[in-house]
Amino acid sequence: MLVVKAAPKPHDPRKPSRIGLAVAGGGPIGGIYEVGALRALDECVEGLDMNALDVYVGVSSGAFVAAALANRLDTTEMCRVFITGDSDQFRIRPEDFIRPAFYEYLRRLAGVPRMLLGWLGELARNPFDLRVADSLLRIGSSLPTGLFDNEAIERFLREAFTTHGRSNDFRTLKRRLYIVAVELDSGQAVRFGSAGHDDVPISRAIEASSALPGLYPPVAIGGKYYVDGALRHTLHASVALDAGADLVFAINPLVPVDTAQARARRKDSPTTLVEGGLPTILSQTFRTLLQSRMQASMPKYASRYAGSDLLLLEPDGADAEMFFTNVFSFHHRGRLAEHAYQRTRADLRTHRASLAPLLRRHGLRLREDVLADADRTLVGGLASKPPRRSVATSQLHRALDDLDAALERDAGKPHPRKLATSRRAPASRG
Repeated sequence: MLVVKAAPKPHDPRKPSRIGLAVAGGGPIGGIYEVGALRALDECVEGLDMNALDVYVGVSSGAFVAAALANRLDTTEMCRVFITGDSDQFRIRPEDFIRPAFYEYLRRLAGVPRMLLGWLGELARNPFDLRVADSLLRIGSSLPTGLFDNEAIERFLREAFTTHGRSNDFRTLKRRLYIVAVELDSGQAVRFGSAGHDDVPISRAIEASSALPGLYPPVAIGGKYYVDGALRHTLHASVALDAGADLVFAINPLVPVDTAQARARRKDSPTTLVEGGLPTILSQTFRTLLQSRMQASMPKYASRYAGSDLLLLEPDGADAEMFFTNVFSFHHRGRLAEHAYQRTRADLRTHRASLAPLLRRHGLRLREDVLADADRTLVGGLASKPPRRSVATSQLHRALDDLDAALERDAGKPHPRKLATSRRAPASRG
């Protein structure tokens, strides 16, 4: 589903547009959906360079996607990392996301004797004033703050962003990147990458932004504790708009399912979500809260950012595939990424009449041939796998890309080497 928020006071097309990307969370499956959608945007919108946007904003799993793009990991390589698994630069390790937090378990277990002594002492002093609620609170203080260890995720990200010429430092990136988390003890959102918060490693900021309470322990940074950035806002698109973006592409992979709509489209869906028990009910509740909060924010963008356009991509209510797939499952990643890719292309086709003038004022246009290609697939559209690169060759390629960009700015048109690359025939779409 594509939601278009056109600016009441459109951007002057004679001036260069500043373009931003805001990516919400949704666990590993949400990240995979976002990769499929971004690949479709990359292919279908001419003039849009996903690695050369002016500002990137990421929340939770979307923080990794945004950071990867800001680090010039293109959508082709992201598909290889997330979907096909044949990237020679780094690979996703699913076990990193569900590794038990043994240290947290032991730390909390060590406090049980002291908790019991305190409880018994209070019981001895007030034997007839035992309150069940107070007892439960005492027990609760001994429970782990998270089931899974997010330190493994941080180590993986640190490795990914310190090889092949990439950077784990906000201050050395050529593009602005903001990772949003929430400070636990104040409930306030913090923009890592902004002044005063840009000395935190990118990998650590992502770990904090994706620390969903109950699943992962809060992350300590500078003597404070941080949790998932979605607790304040779903997208934080306002961060990109505050940074001066004239056009923001936003992706939210988590929406509530409409079982009646799904069944009407012959999707596999139960009559009622009650049949799925507590996990299904909690999932629908969480998704409904996220989407309703975002919908409430959309009208505010029109008044607060009257000169900026916003394009929001998300699944629709009939997307049973996105709802009934475990957010930590990698087994169906290819199918879900293809679904996101085709859904995004279909949305762009449906809205192309209204999108064309909006994109035109930002120097962009839809590629009608790509939109009309009924046989096109995500994996089939990937270019042939490039030769394996060492760290040195990766750095050389990035230096050549920087040179191309400088030549483009001076000449006011794409450099011949880049044009030749963009016109290279795609691999077979089989």
